Amino acid sequence: MGKKKSVFAFIVVVLGFLMALLDTTIVNITLPKMTEYFKTDLERISWVINGYNLAFAVLLLTAARLADQFGRKKIFLIGVALFVVSSYLSGISETVDWLIFFRVVQGLAAAFVVPVTIPLAVGLFPNNRGAVMGVWGAMAGLAAAGGPALGGFLSSSLHWQWIFFINVPVGIVTVTGAYFLLKESYDSSAGKKIDWGGISSLSAGMFALTLGLIQANDTGWTSAYILTLFAIAFISFVVFIQIELKSAEPMLPLWMLKIWPFSFGSATLFVVGVGLMCGSFLLAFFLTQMLGMSELEAGLTISAMPLVSMVFSAVCGPFSDKVGNRWFSTLGMVLFGIGIFSFSGLSADSTRVDVVWRLMIAGAGMGMTMAPTIGATVRAVPFDKVGISSGVTNMTRTIGMVLGVAVLVTLFNVYTEKQVTVAKDKAVSVVQSSKELNARAKKKMVQQLRKAEFTQQNQGPEQKDILQNINNAEKQTLASVPDGKKAAVKKRFEQQKKTVKRLWPKIRETFTGAVVDAFSATFKWGSLFVLMGAVFAFFSDPSRSGRKEVEQDVYNKKVEAN
Repeated sequence: MGKKKSVFAFIVVVLGFLMALLDTTIVNITLPKMTEYFKTDLERISWVINGYNLAFAVLLLTAARLADQFGRKKIFLIGVALFVVSSYLSGISETVDWLIFFRVVQGLAAAFVVPVTIPLAVGLFPNNRGAVMGVWGAMAGLAAAGGPALGGFLSSSLHWQWIFFINVPVGIVTVTGAYFLLKESYDSSAGKKIDWGGISSLSAGMFALTLGLIQANDTGWTSAYILTLFAIAFISFVVFIQIELKSAEPMLPLWMLKIWPFSFGSATLFVVGVGLMCGSFLLAFFLTQMLGMSELEAGLTISAMPLVSMVFSAVCGPFSDKVGNRWFSTLGMVLFGIGIFSFSGLSADSTRVDVVWRLMIAGAGMGMTMAPTIGATVRAVPFDKVGISSGVTNMTRTIGMVLGVAVLVTLFNVYTEKQVTVAKDKAVSVVQSSKELNARAKKKMVQQLRKAEFTQQNQGPEQKDILQNINNAEKQTLASVPDGKKAAVKKRFEQQKKTVKRLWPKIRETFTGAVVDAFSATFKWGSLFVLMGAVFAFFSDPSRSGRKEVEQDVYNKKVEAN
C-alpha cells in the first residue's frame, strides 16, 4: 500500500474511532431536553447513557477476539454499519424505551469498532507505533472535548436528534473508505474455533459488574441486589479463568498477563479512567451547582482538559516510542493527580480562569500518560496479539470510568451528609443567637433548616421559603387580633423579615461552604488514587532491553504447547 493510500486509510480508521467515542460524551449535554421531550424522569433517561456504557463494556474483549479470528476489517465494517443504523433509529425513536434500546445497540456496535482501531492503525504504520498512539490518544481527547460542545451546538441550533443523525453521513464515508482502502488482518496464531464458554462467562461477569457499579448508589452498596450482582461477577470471572486455562484456543491467552508491561499498562489505564471522571463528571457537578454555570458552559470549560491532553498525546507518543514510556507515564500520572488535587482548592467564588488552569495541568498529565502507556502495551505483546491487547486496555479503562462514577458519587454523598450536618448546627446557632426573632419564628426556622436536603435537584433551604412561613404566620396572627393592634403586629413581622434577610447570607454561606468542602474532600481522595497509579505507570515499561525477548519466548512456548 502506498504512503498516500495508507494516510487515507488511517483517516478512515480514526473517523470510526472518533465517531464511537464521541457518542459516549455527546449525549450528556442533551439529557435535559430528552427528559422534557419524552416527558420522563432523570432516573429513566439516564439509561440512555447507562445502556450504551453497559453494552460497550460487556462486548469489548469479545469483539477484539472475534476480530483477531475472523478479520479486523470485517468486524470494523460490521461495527460502523451497525452504528450508523442504530444512530438513525435512535434519532427517530418515538418513545424513551426505543431510544434506550437503540442506544444499547449503539454500544454493542461501538464495542466492535473501538478495539480494532489500534491493530488496524498499527498495521498501516508498523514502524511508527509511537506516532500512531499519539494520534490515537489525541483523537480520544478530541472526542472528550468535542462531545459536550458539539452536542450543545447541535441541540440548540437544530434539534437534539441531530446528535445521532450526524453519525449517518460520517459513518457512510467511513464504511465506504474502509471497504476500499483497508486490508484484512488477523491474529495468525488464532484458530477459527469460537470460545463460547469464555465469551459467555466473561460477558456475564462484565454485565453483572458494570450493572452493579451503575446502580450501586441508587440501590445501596450493601443491598441484596447489588451484592448478588457482585457475587455473580466474581463467580463468572473465576469460571472464565478456569475455562481459559483449559482451553486449547482461549479467548484471552492468560500468559499475556505475565507480561508485566502489558499488565501494569492496563492497570494504569484503569486508574486513568477513574481520574477522568474526577475531571469531567464530578467537576461538571461542581461547575453547575457551585458556580452556577449552565450545562453547555460547564462542558465548554471542561473541554480545556482534553484539548491540552490532545497536544501532549500527539507530542509524547512519538517520543515514547524512541526512549520508552516509563518517565512520560509516571510524570503524567503525577501531574494528573496534582491537577485533580488542585480542584479541591476551588470555592464558590472561583472564576472560570481558576478552573481552566487546573484543568490544563490535569490535561497535560493525562496526555503524557495515555499515548505512551497504550504504546507500551502494544510494544509489550507480539504483533499478532495487538488486537486482544487493545480489547483488554479499552475494557480496563471503561471499567475504571464506571467505577470512578460509582465511587466518587458515594464519597461525595457521604461527605455531603457529614458536612451539611455540621452546617445545620452552625446555621441553627446563628438563628438562636438572634435577638430580633421571636421564639416562634426561631422554632419555625430551625425546623426548616434541620429538614433541608442537598441533592442534585434540591440545593438546601431557600430564603423565600423562610419568608413565606413568616408571611403565613403574619396572616394567621392578623386574623386573630383587633384592628387597633394590627399595625404593631405588621411592624413586628416586618422587623423579623428584615432580620431573616440580614442573617441569610451568613446562613447560606454556611451551607454552601459545607457542600464545597464535600467536593474538596472527594477530589482529594480521587487525586490520591490517581497518584497511586503512578506506581503502575513506572512499571509499565520496566526495561528497554531484554524484556521483549523474554516475552516472545513465553509466547513461542505457549504456541508450541498448543
